[in-house]
Amino acid sequence: MPSTNVHATAPRGVHGSGYRAVVEPVPWREAWHDALYGSHGFYRATVGPAGHFTTSTHRPLGAVLAQAVARLAEREGLSHVVDVGAGRGELLCALGVVRPDLRLTGVDVVDRPADLPPSAGWLVSPGGAELPDTLNDLEDVLVIAHEWLDVVPCTVAEVIAPGRLATVLVDLLTGEESLGAAPDGADLAWCELHWPLEGLPVGSRVEVGRTRDAAWSGLVARVRRGTVLAVDYGHTRRDRPQRGSLTGYREGVVVAPVADGSCDLTAHVAVDSLERDEIMTQREALHGLAVHALTPDHELSRTDPAAYLGALSRSSAALALTAVPGLGGFRWVLRRVST
Repeated sequence: MPSTNVHATAPRGVHGSGYRAVVEPVPWREAWHDALYGSHGFYRATVGPAGHFTTSTHRPLGAVLAQAVARLAEREGLSHVVDVGAGRGELLCALGVVRPDLRLTGVDVVDRPADLPPSAGWLVSPGGAELPDTLNDLEDVLVIAHEWLDVVPCTVAEVIAPGRLATVLVDLLTGEESLGAAPDGADLAWCELHWPLEGLPVGSRVEVGRTRDAAWSGLVARVRRGTVLAVDYGHTRRDRPQRGSLTGYREGVVVAPVADGSCDLTAHVAVDSLERDEIMTQREALHGLAVHALTPDHELSRTDPAAYLGALSRSSAALALTAVPGLGGFRWVLRRVST
C-alpha cells in the first residue's frame, strides 16, 4: 500500500494503548498497480495466474495458439519471439515444442520459471507499463503482449454531471469506492479524443486508456524491425462499456475488484486508440493462420485411436480459441516496425 496514504492513529474507546491503521482512499490506478505489482502483489504470488484463470496460452489451448504464433512469425519473416507478460512461460514452452528453432524470450515480474526451455531467455520486469531496460533494439522479432495491456492500470472516472468527470477512489481495506477530483488534463484530453463524454448519463464510467497507449508506444519503440502484437479483450468507440469493465478474478471465479492483492484486476482495452496497422478479432486472426475446429474423421478412431484423440483435442482447443462470444472475441492489434 502506498505509504503516503497510511498513518497510525490512536483508537477511540477504553483500549487507548493500541493503534489502528487509517487508510485514505486512493485513485484506482494507484491501488490497482500496487495490488498487482507491489511486493505482495497478485502477479508475484507463487501459484501464478494459471492458478486462478485460464487464458489462450494455457494448456490445452496453448499448444494450438503456439502453432498459430509460429505461423505468424514465419509469415512476417521473424526468427525471435518475445512474450511480454509471459506468466510462468506457458506459451514459450509450447512454442519450444512447435518450433524449437525459434529464439524465445519471456518478460514478467517473477524470476525465470524452472521448466522454461533451456535455450529461452528471461527478463524480469518491474511490472505494469514498465519494461526492463535491456529489452531494447529488437530486430527480426515478433513481440507478443498477450493480456498485458488490460492489466496496465489506468484512471477510472465517473460522470458526475453532463460533460464532467470525477476520479474514482477506492478504500484499500474495505474496497468501498468514493469520488475525488477531476482527472488531470492529459486524461481529459484522451477522453475528448477517444471516449467522448457527450451523451453519457450521470453514473457512467470511463476507463481512461492513456496509460495503455503509452505502454504500447513504449513497447513498440523497443523494436527496430519486427511486428508487435497485442491480444486482449477490448472495445472500440462504437461499443465502449457504459459502466466500465474493471473486474476481479480469483480461483476461476469473477469477483468484486478489491485492491488487496488477492485477485487479478483487469479492464478491457480501448484498442482503437492504439497505434496500429491492423486490428481484428482473434477468430479472424486464427482462421487466417489456419486454425479451424475441424472434426477428425471418425474412421481414424478405429485405425489409430491415439491420433484420433489428439486430433479431437486440437479441434476442441481451436473451437474454444475462436468461439464468439468467448476467446474468439479477443482483439488482435498488430503494429509493424521497420527503422
